[in-house]
Amino acid sequence: MYFPLSGVTVDPWLPPLVAFVISFFTSMGGISGAFLLLPFQMSVLHYTHPSVSSTNQLYNIVAIPPGVYRYWREGRMLWPLTWTVVLGTLPGVLIGALVRVNGLRDPKNFKLFAAVVLLYIGGKLVLDQLKKNAGAKRLSEQRFQRAKNGSVTGSALKDYTVQVTEKNLRRFSFTFQGEHFDVNRTGVFLLCFVVGIVGGIYGIGGGAIIAPFLVSFCKLPIYTIGGATLMGTLVTSIAGVGFYTAIAPLYPQLAVAPDWLLGLLFGLGGMLGMYCGARCQKYVPAKLIKWLLAVIILMTAGRYLLEFFS
Repeated sequence: MYFPLSGVTVDPWLPPLVAFVISFFTSMGGISGAFLLLPFQMSVLHYTHPSVSSTNQLYNIVAIPPGVYRYWREGRMLWPLTWTVVLGTLPGVLIGALVRVNGLRDPKNFKLFAAVVLLYIGGKLVLDQLKKNAGAKRLSEQRFQRAKNGSVTGSALKDYTVQVTEKNLRRFSFTFQGEHFDVNRTGVFLLCFVVGIVGGIYGIGGGAIIAPFLVSFCKLPIYTIGGATLMGTLVTSIAGVGFYTAIAPLYPQLAVAPDWLLGLLFGLGGMLGMYCGARCQKYVPAKLIKWLLAVIILMTAGRYLLEFFS
């Protein structure tokens, strides 16, 4: 099947299948999977126009809602964190879109940029796992993973949901699995602004970069950040697709607007994978999720570096 907007020729069953597999595993870590879908588009489908970034964000728009729904239904949407992520990344994503169109048109240079982003994400996950006290700081993750959702009923259910205890413009606090967490809202906001620029360039919305930071520096359990980072990615992707589409007429010589049909096919597979991944997350050890993501990310980054320097 030929997709004229992107110039890609591929069997129509392949994009949704690849998106399903990727999103199933990445959604367990609170990540949409767009950061791995973009390398697939560039390396396998040879889709390297700037519009690959907006097509990636279109995938997010279609794929993420079921995953967010699962986190909300299970009481694991940390809303103060969610809105901090959204408000922080939104302006950065728009700036990133302009940088992508004007400064990173060359596919080779863009692959180098992608490799640096992926190395950061993967490196943070690996360092977090190698810390001697990593396991001790995740008692809530261990308790939640052993809970297996269906074994909890009645008033005890509160222990398996996120309970916000305090919130203001500067900080918010919550409890999860008997542990108390306090988060500096200002610091997260500033981080999200910078991450939004990178995410806008890459076409991932920013959740893949924010999640390792929240786990490593803020010391938050991975089971509590998934809904927030996915919702943040969804909102910023909507803004990103709209912005890319709006500026497309200003760059008639470039493919800037998303390939709508290809993005929808990716999104349909991602939608099912996201829902299944969010549903299955509680049955998979947090450490295994992090190591799996780290290995995939670092392998992809290494390939891009080899392509750039070869």
